Amino acid sequence: MTEILEHRDVPLGGLRAMTVRRTLPQRQRSLIGAWCFLDHYGPDRVDETGGMVVSPHPHIGLQTVSWLFGGVIEHRDSVGTHALVKPGELNLMTAGRGISHSEVSTDEVTVLHGVQLWVALPADQRDVEPAFTHYAPPVVHGPGWDAQVFLGSMLGSRSPVETFTPLVGAEMILDGGTTLTPETEPEFEYGVLVDFGLVHVNGEEVKQHQLAYVAPGERVEIEAADLSHLLVIGGRPLGEDIVMWWNFVGRDHDEVVSAREDWMAQISDNNGTIRDSSEIYDGRFGIVTGDHLPPVPAPALPNARLKPRR
Repeated sequence: MTEILEHRDVPLGGLRAMTVRRTLPQRQRSLIGAWCFLDHYGPDRVDETGGMVVSPHPHIGLQTVSWLFGGVIEHRDSVGTHALVKPGELNLMTAGRGISHSEVSTDEVTVLHGVQLWVALPADQRDVEPAFTHYAPPVVHGPGWDAQVFLGSMLGSRSPVETFTPLVGAEMILDGGTTLTPETEPEFEYGVLVDFGLVHVNGEEVKQHQLAYVAPGERVEIEAADLSHLLVIGGRPLGEDIVMWWNFVGRDHDEVVSAREDWMAQISDNNGTIRDSSEIYDGRFGIVTGDHLPPVPAPALPNARLKPRR
């Protein structure tokens, strides 16, 4: 079964909000393997839109995967990492029991283009220690295609980066007229995101900015009608219910409520006033080293209890 998923436009916030195209999660599909979130953005003229300015904010129960096609983002987090996210280089942040970080496009960048993904941690590993990993995968080539495999194994290339569930992630460029059928794991489900170009996945047309979903046990045959730029993700179905709200992945409503309370206790005083960045308490989510942007307050919880999804 190949299913075509459309994106929805989501502003990241601020006066000159950068808009991203969100293809995961959706009402009809929350996950592909353990991949639970996919934002696709750009090419975005930073000099016109203000670029990416995401102030310190918290995460639990997930890993963030930053992968750029163009531009540079400055990453800072509460485990002391200060790194530049560059095209073709993986930056993997493990939130575990709790981390906070910021992401800001650098001053010299004129165009920003890439994807931000999240991976849900399995229940027995969701409280691991927070961490950060960087990896620059080699470019591999074949007849009419180039690829970088940043997680897992595909096209004869294997990433050394360890994951908590079986996953794969790769960027691909296909020449027009190329048909590529990469080796796949029979228990994996896959997603093919089209950045530009026009492809057919297992015979189904996939246009720019669409995401094709391929069910476990199915082949992944990609036919490029013209020069096409793709992101391929996949993994073994998580098989667990998760609760996603704001920047948190938990297992029930109460876990998310607790995380929200812990974050707000760090960044606000007894009257609910958000503290200056220099006055944030060092609690569960730590302090983003070297960042002077005001922290992002958590939104209000919905009136109803959050429902699990899978």
